Amino acid sequence: MKFPIYWLELFIRQSLKLPCLLSYPLAGKGHAYFALLGHNTIRLRNMIQKALVTGGTGFIGSHLVETLLKRGSEVRCLVRNKLDLKWLHGLPVELIEGHCHNINSLREAVKGVDQVFHSAGVTKAIDEKTYFEVNAIGTKNLIQACIETNPNLKKFIYLSSQAAAGPCQSNGRKRESDECLPVSPYGRSKRKGEEFCLELSSQIPMIIIRPSAVYGPRDRDVFAFFKILSKGIKPQFSKREQRISLCYVLDVIEAILLASESKSSEGEIFFISDGQDYRLDRMGDLFTEALNLHAHQIYVPGWIISWVASASELLSRFTKRPPLINRGKVEEMMQENWLCDITKAKTLLGYEPQFPLAVGLKITYEWYLKERWL
Repeated sequence: MKFPIYWLELFIRQSLKLPCLLSYPLAGKGHAYFALLGHNTIRLRNMIQKALVTGGTGFIGSHLVETLLKRGSEVRCLVRNKLDLKWLHGLPVELIEGHCHNINSLREAVKGVDQVFHSAGVTKAIDEKTYFEVNAIGTKNLIQACIETNPNLKKFIYLSSQAAAGPCQSNGRKRESDECLPVSPYGRSKRKGEEFCLELSSQIPMIIIRPSAVYGPRDRDVFAFFKILSKGIKPQFSKREQRISLCYVLDVIEAILLASESKSSEGEIFFISDGQDYRLDRMGDLFTEALNLHAHQIYVPGWIISWVASASELLSRFTKRPPLINRGKVEEMMQENWLCDITKAKTLLGYEPQFPLAVGLKITYEWYLKERWL
C-alpha cells in the first residue's frame, strides 16, 4: 500500500498549488537557469543599480535574482541562514542574515538599495497566526524599514498572490477592482500584506503583483504532478467544471521587472497570468499531450482530500511542522473559478506573456530530466 499513499500525497501537493505557492523554499542541486537562457525572452532594459530581494532562496525569488544579475544589477538578498542558500549558492550576491521580525536586520538590508523586491513569505504554517506574522506584519516591518532608512527608494515591489483576491464570484475573470474575498488563512494574510502596502504607498513608490498559479524549473509541486504522470496516473479531484489561470515563472519575472520600471503605476495592483483559461479537469490531458505521455485518469473523491487535511493538521500538532495540506487549502481547491484578468497589466505595464503552456511545460519537464528529478 505504500505506492498509493505516496501517489496521493504528491497529488495533493500539486492540487494545493492552485492560487498561491509563491516563495516555497526549495532544496536541490545546481543552477540550471543559465542553461535555459536560450528560452528566456525577457528584454534587457535600463539597469537597476542595486536591488534587495527577499525570498531569494525560493522558487520565484531565485529566478528573479538571476535575472537581475543577468541585467548587470548588484543584488543583495535577505536570508534566514547564510549556510542554507539553496539556489543562491555560488551566485555573486551580497547576503544579509535576518528575518521579517528583526528590525535591525531589515534596516541593514534596505540601506542604500535602489529597489526592493519582496517575495519572501510562508505558504504553509502550523497555525493561522504564523501566516499573519510573516506575510502581513513582516511586510509592514520591511516597508517601515524602507521609510526610516531609505526614504529615497525608487520602487517597492510586493509579490502577493491571486489567493489574496480570492476566487472569481462570476463566470468571468477576477479584476483588480473586484472585492477581495480570500478563502484561506494564507490568502487572508497576503491580502493584509497588500493593505499595509496600500496604506503606506503615499510614503514610498509601491506596486503589488498578484500572480496566478506559477510553474517552471525548481518548482517542486508541479514536479510531483510530472512524477505521477510519468507513472501512468492522471488524477481528477472534482467532477465539477473548475477553471484556473496559470503562468510560467519567467513571465512572472517579466511582469515584476516591468513594474519596477513603471513611472505612473504607484499604489497599483496587477494580476499576472499567461492570459489563457484552463479547465482543471483537463490539466492532466494538457500535460500529457504537451509531453507526449500516456496516463489513465483516476477520480479522487473530495472526502479523501478533506480527511487527509484533517489528519495532516492533527499530526502537525505533534511534529511541530506545517501540515502537508490544511483545510484552508482544501477550501481553495474546491472553488470553481480561479481565473484572473490581465488587461490592466497589458495596458499600464506593457506586459505580454511569452510562454504558452506547451512551451513552459516542455522547458520545465526537460529541466526535471536534466536535474535528474525524474
